[in-house]
Amino acid sequence: MNFLTFVDLHDNKKALKELIVRASKDDVDFIVCGGDISNFGRGLIDVLEAFQKLGKKMYIIPGNHEELNDFGQILSHFPVCVNLHKQALEVDDYVFLGYGGDGFSQEDPEFRKIAREWYGKYNGKKILLMLHGPPFGTKTDWFADRFVGNKDYRNFIERVKPKLVLCGHLHENAGVIDEISGVKIVNPGWEGMVIGLK
Repeated sequence: MNFLTFVDLHDNKKALKELIVRASKDDVDFIVCGGDISNFGRGLIDVLEAFQKLGKKMYIIPGNHEELNDFGQILSHFPVCVNLHKQALEVDDYVFLGYGGDGFSQEDPEFRKIAREWYGKYNGKKILLMLHGPPFGTKTDWFADRFVGNKDYRNFIERVKPKLVLCGHLHENAGVIDEISGVKIVNPGWEGMVIGLK
């Protein structure tokens, strides 16, 4: 299965048009979005409406720019949009795990609690992990001469070994790909990437 993934669009109209064109192609089965599609809520409805018209399923988490809104309530008006935030959903033979918001903390007790539940239920399964902020200690979280990502995310990745991790938040690292213990970490940026899962 192939999907288009993107993050940090921030209501960029030109980039949105290009994403819609790419997502409409036959080789894209669905869309995965890592948040920050708006500017502190501005433009959120426009972006969601554009993907609703496209008609393909979109799995989405909020970024820190969507934390001011009732994100789940807004998404409920767009049937193609599936709120993946703090959720685990089976998509074909994969389990999609999503955790959005923030992006600034190096530790997250709430994530640790959810991660323990996920580890107990899904360890050993094929997992796609969608985060807004990057995990600690990779090229995806290198900023101003230091690593600024989340250490709890990294610990979970090292324990559960997902097949793929998607993240964003740091615009400077859009398009960057790295690894943690053999697990690919991808920041697809606002231009997006088409990724295939086997």
